[in-house]
Amino acid sequence: MWGLWAGLRGYVIVVCALVGCASWATPASAQPFPSRPITLMVPFAAGGPTDTLARILSERIAAELHTTIVVENVAGASGSIAGARVARAAPDGTTITIGHWGTHVLNGAIFKLPYDVVTDFEPVAMIALGTQLIVGRKTLKADNLKELIAWLKENPGKATAGTAGAGTGAHVAGVFFKEKTGTDFQFVPYRGAGPAMIDLVAGQIDVMFDQASNSLPQYKNGAIKAFAVTSPTRLASAPDIPTVDEAGLPGLYISYWHGIWAPKNTPKDIVTKFNAAIVVALADPSVKQRFAELGQEIPPLEQQSPAALAVFQKAETEKWWPIVKAADIKPE
Repeated sequence: MWGLWAGLRGYVIVVCALVGCASWATPASAQPFPSRPITLMVPFAAGGPTDTLARILSERIAAELHTTIVVENVAGASGSIAGARVARAAPDGTTITIGHWGTHVLNGAIFKLPYDVVTDFEPVAMIALGTQLIVGRKTLKADNLKELIAWLKENPGKATAGTAGAGTGAHVAGVFFKEKTGTDFQFVPYRGAGPAMIDLVAGQIDVMFDQASNSLPQYKNGAIKAFAVTSPTRLASAPDIPTVDEAGLPGLYISYWHGIWAPKNTPKDIVTKFNAAIVVALADPSVKQRFAELGQEIPPLEQQSPAALAVFQKAETEKWWPIVKAADIKPE
């Protein structure tokens, strides 16, 4: 009997040890999200409009998720370098990206990418609806849009327009502006709208078709001129700037929206947690105020869901890809 009991006792100890090991391993392999710092990748240089929105939002999201969010700027190729990195990142919630009309719609029509701008990402939330401004250096000999167009026609091929790179929203808007006005000027690519704005303020370039979030602070400081808003309505934060319709160039509407995406196959529960934190952040009065100061409108609640962003992005792709390809817009 003692021998049998000793044998059973040894067996029980081994089984208990194995069960114990399994119970210790389970929490490590299924830790609650988030258990590690999160990287929010910005596809442009620091100081630009997309970077500014990312940093405002990341502070509030980090507080809501009780974690650290590191904002990483990966500029180049109109945002497609960052896009490729995020598309290849582990779908575990530790990497997300901010993007917009240019990075998640236009790039797919202009560049040969190693990823698909629609299918290789999980939509998380739409965060901002914005517009562009047509702006110029302070010393430019034009005080309104009609005078700007006249000046450009008097100086064909000589004026310079800063962009965040070939194929970006600023570049595409400039191409459409050329077609609508019969003007000609040179595009000067930068690693982001932030560096381009520095040169505009310094008078090194002549004009920009720029996101309001980037241009408004400089306009309000008197450092640049603003000729029109590429929208059918004026900005509440800058009601003195006329719309393109009012300024004499009807129909040149450019909507510059922003969203958050995760890599494809990121678990639904992680996407849901991210979305919930973003919804709370967008409802924060301080975030609303800072976005408004930059000319950014926070989407209605029903447009902030992952599904709503997916539908909106698809519609924008179907709208803009034929236009861009018909205009034969290519990387420079």
